[in-house]
Amino acid sequence: MAAVAAAAGAITALGLAAAPAAFAQPAGHTAYLSHFSKLKTIVSTIPHNGDVNPYGIFVIRHSAGRLQAGNVLISNFNDKANLQGTGKTLVQITPGGHRSLFARISPGKLPGACPGGVGLSTALEVLPGGWVVVGSVPSTNGLAATAKAGCLIVLNSQGQVKETISGNGINGPWDSAAAVHGHIADLFVANVLNGTVAAGGKVVPNGYVQRLTLKLSASAPPKLVASTTIGSGYPQRTDPVAFVIGPTGVGLGRHDTLYVAETLTSRIFAIPNAVTRLSSAGRGALVTKGHKLNMPLGLAIAPNGHVLTVNGGNGKIVETTPAGAQIFSRLLDSSGSPKGAGALFGLAVKPGGGGVYYVDDAANTLRLLH
Repeated sequence: MAAVAAAAGAITALGLAAAPAAFAQPAGHTAYLSHFSKLKTIVSTIPHNGDVNPYGIFVIRHSAGRLQAGNVLISNFNDKANLQGTGKTLVQITPGGHRSLFARISPGKLPGACPGGVGLSTALEVLPGGWVVVGSVPSTNGLAATAKAGCLIVLNSQGQVKETISGNGINGPWDSAAAVHGHIADLFVANVLNGTVAAGGKVVPNGYVQRLTLKLSASAPPKLVASTTIGSGYPQRTDPVAFVIGPTGVGLGRHDTLYVAETLTSRIFAIPNAVTRLSSAGRGALVTKGHKLNMPLGLAIAPNGHVLTVNGGNGKIVETTPAGAQIFSRLLDSSGSPKGAGALFGLAVKPGGGGVYYVDDAANTLRLLH
């Protein structure tokens, strides 16, 4: 488990924005999460090879090959020895709790470059045609000192690796979000390794968000046609317990606004015109900071347009309006010391607005708030 509580020090002189996003659209103050009160453990996420530390989570929307609509796909970051950046498996879980192995990726059999090997991160998407794109932030010994740039690994709907995407702005792909427009997909990837390892634990303002524009095909893997940095300047650093701490969750909200969870400073930023912009917005406009936020990691957009984040510092989920009001929070995990430390990473809205799926790293389980 990658605990992150109490890992962030004070961040100063980094050009923090001082006001909520001026372009944010008005939103209702009825919390999406207020409709749910029950916590349910679906099943363990540990496959037969023993990989642990579930990070990425994606609810499959359309059946293709071995991918079944309504099931949840999950990536594992650690191996059975609990070494970070060495997990190699993706598991598929039904709403009823049946777990099956979707893929076990062999670093020696990748069809393209992936600097450092395989350690599957929170970045996880399923694009039309059943193409699975998962991030790799690899380590040779579980320590960030050996981390390399990694890549994005593309698998077909049968769980077979068909392509890697490296370079082109990929450097520690930590989390992702996607928008599809016909035969084009824009993949927004938060990156956390630019100068981070070399800094040896010191904070560097080098985190960034890369937009990768992909051309989609039913018969061939997505083809990269453009790469643009649309957000930059986020603080990040390595950590002896948490591996690396930097910009994590990203989610595309209404009006093409991309929300970014800045873990180190407990802030959420918003990048306007994320699909069309041709240059970096810096960190974007500050939406909200502190208060209920405590090292936000995973991020998802609720059906009402609100921003959902899970805290790495205290095991809570927080709902924030686009205007910056933190209107709801609830404890999801109380294990560890302090309670809930480092237990929550990926989260996704259940189809039909029936709650929120999330992974609990403390127990290696898929859970549901409903």
